[in-house]
Amino acid sequence: MQEVFEPVDAEWRGMGIIPWSGLAIRPEFSEFDITRRLDIEIPQVQCPKGCRCGEILIGQCVPGDCPLFATVCTPLDPVGPCMVSAEGACATYYRYGGRHRCPERIGV
Repeated sequence: MQEVFEPVDAEWRGMGIIPWSGLAIRPEFSEFDITRRLDIEIPQVQCPKGCRCGEILIGQCVPGDCPLFATVCTPLDPVGPCMVSAEGACATYYRYGGRHRCPERIGV
């Protein structure tokens, strides 16, 4: 791993850029880097307005504190990254007893 990859700053959905938290192919292996070979630009993704996923992921608030939680953001219609997968913080909170959840969605 250390021979082929080097640590780089990486953007994490909902949390922004975290220094040295990602890996990139070292220059001497750039012929295998598909983003360079095909000149691919990865677009920046913005969290939807009102989404508090970043704060939830770093423990500054709980999913029920988000104004979108269990209203416009549900497991069937996720808005932010924390609700997208079944393992996401908001999806788990929603499904297993978090406050402010919609009773009609229990068991989703």
